[in-house]
Amino acid sequence: MSRSIDYGNLMHEAMRGLIRKVLLDVSDNGLPGNHHFFITFDTSHPDAELADWLSDRYPGEMTVVMQHWYDGLEVSEEGFAVTLNFGDAPEPLYIPYDAIRTFVDPSVEFGLRFEQQESEEDAEEDDVETLKQTDEAELEVAEEPAKDAEIVSLDSFRK
Repeated sequence: MSRSIDYGNLMHEAMRGLIRKVLLDVSDNGLPGNHHFFITFDTSHPDAELADWLSDRYPGEMTVVMQHWYDGLEVSEEGFAVTLNFGDAPEPLYIPYDAIRTFVDPSVEFGLRFEQQESEEDAEEDDVETLKQTDEAELEVAEEPAKDAEIVSLDSFRK
């Protein structure tokens, strides 16, 4: 088996490190200016901690906002804890970095999206399904008559 560089996981690790550094700064100094965060995370992640009523209401994912009111922001190597207000009910949350799906600061049009990693079994099933769809698409294409290509000069669009 040949060794390869896993750029995808390295990039996710770097992006999670960036989120950690931003949250550490906010923990130490507060949110500067108009900065605020929309953080979407997987509520079913085994290390995520949230009230039962929140996980029942948001069984797959949830987006929280850190803006005007938040309390007790504690940042660690694996995730962060924060208390947020849900309809005048403060609720503590623990969000592991691995559970984060998106991190957005709309005040400066900055955002990160983490691609969801599939299990090997799911990926194999998707590959088989893709092959089936590809075979069907190729059959449909093969039944259509071939068309001659038309070459268009870009000069005709220039002024």
